[in-house]
Amino acid sequence: MKAGSNLEQVLEKGLFAVTAELGPKQGVDAADIRHKAGLLKDYCDAMNITDNQTAVVRMSSIGAAIIVRQMGLDPVIQIVCRDRNRLAIQADVLGAAAHDVMNVLALTGDHQTMGNHPQAKNVHDIDSLQLLQCLKGLREGRFMNGDPLKTAPPKLFIGAAANPFGGPLEYRVSRLAKKINAGADFIQTQPVFDMDIFKRYMEDARERGLHEKTHILAGIIPMKSAAMAKYMRDNVAGVILPDDKVNRMANSIKGIEDKEEKKKRQAEEGVKIACEEIEQVREIKGVHGIHIMAVAWEEIVPKVVSKANLKERPKRLPDN
Repeated sequence: MKAGSNLEQVLEKGLFAVTAELGPKQGVDAADIRHKAGLLKDYCDAMNITDNQTAVVRMSSIGAAIIVRQMGLDPVIQIVCRDRNRLAIQADVLGAAAHDVMNVLALTGDHQTMGNHPQAKNVHDIDSLQLLQCLKGLREGRFMNGDPLKTAPPKLFIGAAANPFGGPLEYRVSRLAKKINAGADFIQTQPVFDMDIFKRYMEDARERGLHEKTHILAGIIPMKSAAMAKYMRDNVAGVILPDDKVNRMANSIKGIEDKEEKKKRQAEEGVKIACEEIEQVREIKGVHGIHIMAVAWEEIVPKVVSKANLKERPKRLPDN
């Protein structure tokens, strides 16, 4: 029988997993996908391929994932409900699985008015919970309408996103439970900046036994600049970024005039903060790994992983 994806094997063995995000360009640059995958390959167990991130048209997640898979690496395709109805979703997932792309992350998707085609009509034929149920059904050999597949079912490893920081906070773990019940084998959270809130979230999850029903990966965003930190704190819904971290980023360039030196100092402080966050989440029971979202900054991932003492990744098993 064919083994599960590399990510599934790492998590099922109880090892601390590392995933990282890879964003395709707005075009057909396969060399760029290979370059970014090459940067990440020795520093993560699987790499998420974003699906028209921020509602901006880019190379498809599945197309880019096939390139990554041809390199012998383990992609996670993101599938958003915004752009496809249930026919297209099921067809795309089966097509990806035919290329041995087994990890799928189910997402709602950013609203189209955020992106470069605000006049586009969103689809939302199904929501993210129904998408998880759909993927679980495909893995069990049936379509959403109940008809059986005409072939062996795809061996999918199904993921979902979770936001411990969206309001109201008291309902966040209940939302997590719904996604697990719908079929989520692993969870990647939104960025964890406020550790106190995340610790309470995980405590609640443990009380409900959810940490034993799925694999929770804590989201980490290395901050590139003080401006980025301030923007996320003030403008990004569902992100709680404490002032002390914003101030640390700002203070890292205090009194510095040279632009290049400013870039360097801010990057160093951003990496330092990210590594501190990784160290803290590793101590929280029920956290099975991290998901690094280095937005358009894939080249920083090796530094973060190395400085966090996570460079020694489990050996990638051959396909069988």
